[in-house]
Amino acid sequence: MERGVTRISSSELSTGLGITASQIRQDLNNFGGFGHQGYGYNVDYLHDQIGEILGLTHAYPVIIVGAGNLGNALARYEGFKKRGFHIQALFDIDPKVIGSKTGEHIVRDMKGIEEYLKKKPAQIAMLTLTKSAAKEAADRLVKAGVPSILNFSSIDLAFPEENVIIENVHLSDFLMILSYQLEN
Repeated sequence: MERGVTRISSSELSTGLGITASQIRQDLNNFGGFGHQGYGYNVDYLHDQIGEILGLTHAYPVIIVGAGNLGNALARYEGFKKRGFHIQALFDIDPKVIGSKTGEHIVRDMKGIEEYLKKKPAQIAMLTLTKSAAKEAADRLVKAGVPSILNFSSIDLAFPEENVIIENVHLSDFLMILSYQLEN
C-alpha cells in the first residue's frame, strides 16, 4: 500500500515475507478467500481483512505502569496510534516522577490507578517496572479489570484463573537471538 501497489500475487508476497507462496495461500485460505487465481490479491482489501483478523479495526485504550526510561519511550512512540493503540495515561510510584509530563501525558500516582480505571477502563496495560514491583502492580490491574498486560519486567507473570492475557517480553531474549544469528 505504501508503495502504491494495488494488486499483488502470492509469489510477490512470498519474496517479501520469506515464506513460500503456497504457505501464504494456505494461511490466507484459513480465514476466507481473499484472492483470485491468476489475479492475486487486492492490496487494500487484503490489508483491511488482515486488520480485522488481528483486531486492528478499533482502538484499544492503553495505560503504562512505570514512567522510567522505557515507559517514557513507549509513551512517546507514535507508531502505536497508527495501529489503534491509544496511550491514555502513565502511572508511577516515585514522587519525583508523579506530576511530570511525558509527551502529552502527566504521570499519575499509582495510588489512584483503580479509581482511574473505574472511570476510564483500559484494554491493555504495559508494565515497565522492576521485577519486585511487577507482580503487585499486575495483581492490582487484574483486580481492576484490565484484560491484557504487556509485561516488560524481568519476571514472568501469569493469571490463568483470571482469564487475563499476558505477554511477557524479555528484551535480553531478543539479544540472544541476534547473538546466535551473528555467530551462525
